[in-house]
Amino acid sequence: MTITFIGHGYVGLVTAAVFADLGNTVNVVGHTPEKIENLKKGIIPIFEPGLSELVKKNIDAGRLMFTLSFDKVIPEADVVFIAVGTPSTTTGDADLSTVLDVAEKIGKNLKGYTVVATKSTVPAGTNKKVQRILAESKPKGAEVSYASVPEFLREGSAISDTVNPDRIVIGASRQSL
Repeated sequence: MTITFIGHGYVGLVTAAVFADLGNTVNVVGHTPEKIENLKKGIIPIFEPGLSELVKKNIDAGRLMFTLSFDKVIPEADVVFIAVGTPSTTTGDADLSTVLDVAEKIGKNLKGYTVVATKSTVPAGTNKKVQRILAESKPKGAEVSYASVPEFLREGSAISDTVNPDRIVIGASRQSL
């Protein structure tokens, strides 16, 4: 299976490395050239026990790749995970601008059938917005199903939490968009 993660922060990087270690081909898309170049070398920006070794192992095996380019990896993906940050605004609301921007970029680059899933922490109602953006931005002939797969990772045990979760929550649409 070919999986693409948009975002290489804590959730995206840990989950991508674990999915690659399970034998999947995993692409991680970021927007900062320096960070992507470091990740390609196995230099990771966060500390999580065992993550550096897991990333390097899967880079060396050719299962984990990093890129700045949506248009090269989205069309080939079976599944795309949105795992970008949702920082708080000055009013305390979640800043969803990156999530919504990413949804449009994903939609424009879809080809064939793809499952798109949000792992980012988002408030109620966001998933409807993402679904609408995907439906409006996808090209003719592209088909997409949407899911929300919240993360329950704890710092210091994120790899174990991903491999052996204490719960799995998935919200999905039955209809393709």
